Amino acid sequence: MTKPLIAIVEDDDSMRPALVGLVRSMGYEGEGFGSAETFLASDAAKRASCLVSDYQLPGLSGIDLAARFKNGLPVIMVTARTEPGIDALAAAQGVLCVLRKPFEADDLAALIRGALDR
Repeated sequence: MTKPLIAIVEDDDSMRPALVGLVRSMGYEGEGFGSAETFLASDAAKRASCLVSDYQLPGLSGIDLAARFKNGLPVIMVTARTEPGIDALAAAQGVLCVLRKPFEADDLAALIRGALDR
């Protein structure tokens, strides 16, 4: 049986490998991408079981990326932004949850498990 692939789209070069390491420590396959475009061009876009994406990315935003998988691939959005309306905008694009940075690894782990159990 193959491990579920958790794709991480995060432009922060220190955060991305930390998140990939987290999902691997949970027993999943993890693959990181610095932009939405790089992720979409990869085979991971077709193989992923869950997507964890930053809200603010260079080029295609996390919200626009989530819209491409609406009602398909479960998406968890992470962001440091706090302005009102982000959660509603994300929900309208099918995002399961918006997790505010900084967050606890256990919180993200629980969200990933929940997304895979859906």
